[in-house]
Amino acid sequence: MRTLAVTQNITVDGIIEMRGDWFDPQAQDDELLAEVRRQDESTDALLLGRQTFEDFRSYWPHATDDRTGIAAQLDTVQKHVVSSTLTEAGWQNTTILSGDGADLARELKETPGGDIVVTGSITLTHALVAAGLVDEYRLFVYPVVQGAGRPLFPESTPTTRLELRDLRRFRSGVALAVYAPAA
Repeated sequence: MRTLAVTQNITVDGIIEMRGDWFDPQAQDDELLAEVRRQDESTDALLLGRQTFEDFRSYWPHATDDRTGIAAQLDTVQKHVVSSTLTEAGWQNTTILSGDGADLARELKETPGGDIVVTGSITLTHALVAAGLVDEYRLFVYPVVQGAGRPLFPESTPTTRLELRDLRRFRSGVALAVYAPAA
């Protein structure tokens, strides 16, 4: 079975909804970018909600001066978009999936391949957390308190024990905390 990893940029106060300018994908330090590239090596599928997909599609294919390598990786990786309204992908290597996000993720996990990564896609992420489908949380914690916005875990999330798998600090002050559900 494939690993379903939620990879999020998150504030110290647990917010993943980006308000303001605390995150700039083009302004990452080299060490952090190397970690992102390392994670990309085991990833062959992105699972995205419609809004995040449309945000990515409007930016990354046009980022011709991208020094991060993210644009090239997003062009080549298989993208699966959960949407009941999107009819045309408009970006190579994209499949539109209609239906319940958790059910679709469960089916995708049963197919052969590498890691499936969910990023952004707050509504979809919440559904996957609620369904118990997340195998790993890769949290890039930014030294920012936003004070408002949607959190990684909604208030209705039951108490869940996680096991810390990795913890790293980057020169920029960003920390990577990798968790898995405790056995």
